[in-house]
Parts: sequence; structure tokens; C-alpha cells
Amino acid sequence: MSASVSTISDAIQAALATVNDPEIRRPITELGMVRAATVGDDGVVRVELLLTVAGCPLKDKLRADITAAVGGVPGVAGVEIEFGVMSPEQRQELQSKLRGGGGAEPVIPFAQPGSRTRVYAVASGKGGVGKSSVTVNLAAALAARGLSVGVVDADIYGHSVPRMLGAEGAPTRVEDMIMPPQAHGVKVISIGMFTPGNAAVVWRGPMLHRALQQFLADVYWGDLDVLLLDLPPGTGDIAISVAQLLPNAEILVVTTPQTAAAEVAERAGAIALQTHQRVVGVIENMSWMELPDGSRMEVFGAGGGQAVADSLSRTIGAQVPLLGQIPLDTRVREGGDAGLPIVLAQPDAAAAQAMGAVADRLAVRRESLLGKPLGLKPAGR
Repeated sequence: MSASVSTISDAIQAALATVNDPEIRRPITELGMVRAATVGDDGVVRVELLLTVAGCPLKDKLRADITAAVGGVPGVAGVEIEFGVMSPEQRQELQSKLRGGGGAEPVIPFAQPGSRTRVYAVASGKGGVGKSSVTVNLAAALAARGLSVGVVDADIYGHSVPRMLGAEGAPTRVEDMIMPPQAHGVKVISIGMFTPGNAAVVWRGPMLHRALQQFLADVYWGDLDVLLLDLPPGTGDIAISVAQLLPNAEILVVTTPQTAAAEVAERAGAIALQTHQRVVGVIENMSWMELPDGSRMEVFGAGGGQAVADSLSRTIGAQVPLLGQIPLDTRVREGGDAGLPIVLAQPDAAAAQAMGAVADRLAVRRESLLGKPLGLKPAGR
């Protein structure tokens, strides 16, 4: 082979290495997806690409990304792509590569001692306080700040996160590993992605626990900075399962200013006493409505969020701050219905600004103590 062809081949490989798999977000060359890449005498590059599964929903994006990357190499006259499918052995090898071990039982990475992912369990005492709206907007805001974010729609019976986040794709399976769809830079998984149409989920506690376990262990999340769990209202099976599966999860309590809602929210936060989890703070949603004349209408009363924060601080014996007050805005609902969170659609809106401020307070990656000297010395006798 001449030196010039060798140089072009090297450049083609380098170009292919810049193309990431849209679901795994790692280079296709690193994942073993490029079976061959040859350049003919006519300058046309022929790439043989192995998809993880037949009928990959992101096949067209891969074609476009590879064509753009390889087509930009000097001396390349055209790009032809032939798609194949990985064999079961190749998929197993890919799964082992992604999980960092061979054939080991799936584990929950966020529960491991060295995990640097901050896990926030978004809880509420009762339904209708806007917990899911807060969750998806916080996720979108954190992703917009450059963090790697995932959301588990743990509200199995009342799942709504995929629609509110605009995640329309279906999960892809690689052997027994699940690739979560993404929207606005946020990875998301929900039971709604596995049920036909708008079918109801009628499960008892053990099945709920197993579903949550699979969402955490079988889904390939990658290296997340933040994982948000949208919990169902109350202190039932899922809240208990989260405490068991993710003992390091921090509880984020959502309430409205209404006294009745605040009293119930206190019970949702007080579960931390029994599960030994940290309550990171309280968010008061629908705090007021701003009127055209600049005044505020407190539709649901006032003071509920601060009351919950003060009560939890006394009950737990540690400071629980009121992280923010989110004004009532119809555009929050509109954004949820359209799959475009208000923090992205209307970033200057008061509700978006308030949720962005809460995101700033939560955007801190956990520092791992694994392998770090703590500077401790044994006490002398």
C-alpha cells in the first residue's frame, strides 16, 4: 500500500473515532461497531458498520454522522455505508465492556462506595403538587449546565416523565442491558416505555421493587453527575425500595403553600428518620401567580414551604432549607404537554428562573473518598 493511501486510511480511522453511538455516547470504533473501512481507487470509502440490534432506531443518524465525518477527510470522494448486526457473542462482549467486567450480575452503580453521582429522590406527600414538573425542569436545567443527567420515572402507576420531557424513543436492548432514550440531553427510563398505549400498571409491592431495581441496574446510564427519581406521592412501597436500593439517595420534598399539602409533605420528608437518608431541602411549587399589574395572587395560601422546612429541621435535627419558591405559570403546564420544559422554552420566565436557581444549588457532583487518604492517625494508648 502506498504511503498516501496509508495516510488516508489513518485519517479515516481518526474521523470514525469522532463519531459516537447516539445511545451509548461513546466512539463507534471503541465499541467494536466498525467492522471494516476501506478506500477504493476511486476515492470512495466503504464502511461496514455493525449495529447493536437489527432495526436500530438511530440508524439514520449514524449514517449522517459517519458520512459527515469521513466525507470531510481530504481525498475522500464519497462514502458508502453497509449496515450489519452484531452477533450474540459480539453483543455480549460489548455488554461486558460497558459494565467493566465479564458476565457479572448487574449491580446498581449509584449504590457503590465509589459512586460520584448525586442521587435525588423527588418526593411529595400528596399528588397534584407538581412534583413531576419540578423533576423534569430540574433535569433539563442541570443538563443545560453541562452535567450528565438521568431521570428514573419511579411513579410506576402515574408515569408522566417521558411525555413531559419529550422522550419519544423506545429503549434499545443489548443482551440484557437497556439503553435509555434521551431528550434535551437527559437520559430517561419509565415503565410507560414498556407498556402498550396508555395501559394501566396493576402491580403489587414486590413487582414494583423489581421494576425499580431493573431501572437502576439493567439500564446503561454511563457516568452520571446527577440522577433524579420522580417518586409516587406518599411513603409507600417505592419510597421504601429507594431507601433499600439507594441508601445514599437524598430526599427533595415538593409541596405547595397550602397548609393541608404542607402537613402531608412533612410526613413524606420525615420518612428520612426511618430510612436514615438526608433531606436536601424543600421546594415550594405554585407559590403565587403574578398578575398583569405586578401584584401577586397567592392562590394556595402562603408559607407552606417554609413551614415544612422548619418542621423537618426540628424533626430530623438538621437544617433543611427552603431551596426555592416556584410561581404558578400556565407555561409550565404547556411545556409539560409539549415535551419542552419551561427552563428551555422560556428561560426568562419567573418560574424558569426559580427552578434554575434550585438547579444551581443541586449541581454539585459527589466527591468520592475511594482511595483518598483521610489524614487520620490511630489514637495513642
